[in-house]
Amino acid sequence: MKIICLGETDSLFNHFMAQIRDKSVQKDSLRFRRNLERIGEIFAYEISKTLTFLPVEVETPLGIATSQILGDQMVLATILRAGLPVHQGLLNFFDGAQNAFVATYRKYGKGNECDMLVEYQSCPPLEGKTLVIADAMIASGASMLMTYESLLSNGEPDHTHIVCPVASRDGVENLSKNLPHKRVTLWVGAIDEELTNHSFIVPGLGDAGDLAFGDKN
Repeated sequence: MKIICLGETDSLFNHFMAQIRDKSVQKDSLRFRRNLERIGEIFAYEISKTLTFLPVEVETPLGIATSQILGDQMVLATILRAGLPVHQGLLNFFDGAQNAFVATYRKYGKGNECDMLVEYQSCPPLEGKTLVIADAMIASGASMLMTYESLLSNGEPDHTHIVCPVASRDGVENLSKNLPHKRVTLWVGAIDEELTNHSFIVPGLGDAGDLAFGDKN
């Protein structure tokens, strides 16, 4: 699996990353959502550089211009609910894409035992398409792996791009071990070294879903 960390290069991307981590800025949920959306837009632009483009002739008021348009059939998927703002940023750029949504959740048993379950999935056919899966964070990587496997029931995409602003080192290594190396690219904004026993990323950014959409039971 190819791993691309946009935060390793100085750009305005890192300005938005700093703001989504800043606990004082996080108090404004609108700003938090918009920053995640802008991060998604930058990811979309960078991903577009890896895609296939086709030449077309466009008629202007004064003549004919030759240009390049996107040739890949795109499907944008997200894990509900925290991934929605990043998904919207991707959709702002890949505005002709089809969309998929997956609801995963943790089911706790005795002690610290925890299973990841897929509760809901809505997805178009994926065969021969380019799939982009967005989430706000990758902690252990378990929910992303389960989401990926669930989506494959709709067909085999030509290539899958996983997009996540903040990931843990453990989560990245878990995905690297369990995803097909030549058919998946992981795009991250930052890779944090610490993952607690309760799957909290440190320094991370907190609960992205709650920060974007409010507390839940």
